[in-house]
Amino acid sequence: MLSDKFTHVNAANQPTMVDVGQKAPTRRLARAHCRVVLGAELLGRVRAGELPSHKGPVIHTAILAGIMGAKKTADLIPLCHPLGLDDCQITIEPDGPDALRVVCTAVVTGRTGVEMEALTGASVAALTIYDMCKAFSHDITITGVQLIEKTGGKRDFLRPEKS
Repeated sequence: MLSDKFTHVNAANQPTMVDVGQKAPTRRLARAHCRVVLGAELLGRVRAGELPSHKGPVIHTAILAGIMGAKKTADLIPLCHPLGLDDCQITIEPDGPDALRVVCTAVVTGRTGVEMEALTGASVAALTIYDMCKAFSHDITITGVQLIEKTGGKRDFLRPEKS
C-alpha cells in the first residue's frame, strides 16, 4: 500500500527534515544488495587476486569503501538524519559465473531507519569494484540495487527470494 504523501515535505509544500524526536529509539536493521556483472574472465581475475592495485585487493578495498559510504550517507542524501551506526557489514561473493553480489547490512539503535545507509553502502562498494576494474573493461554493469530486508520501526519488510 502506497502512502498518500511524501514524508519530507511540509504543509507549505517545502522540503523538510522529518522530526523523529518523539519516537522511541529501537534497534533497526536494514539489508540491501546489488549485483556487479564483470564478465567471467574479469571475475576470475578478481577472485584470484591477480589485479595489481595500490589501493589493495579489489574485494577488501570495496568492503572498506562500502562501510565508509554507509557512514557518510547523511552527507550524500539530502534530509537524511546523520546516524551513528552500531554495525555495518559488507559481503561480496560470486553470483553466477560472471558477477559478484554485494550485500550491506547496517544496524543502528535509534529513532529512524537505516535503509539509506544499507543502500548507500552496497552502492559504494559496487562503484569501488567498478572503479578498480575499469582499466581492464568498461563493460561492467551494476544492477538490482534494492532493499531486501528491514526490521525495527513502524513496520518490517522482507523482499521474497526469487527462485
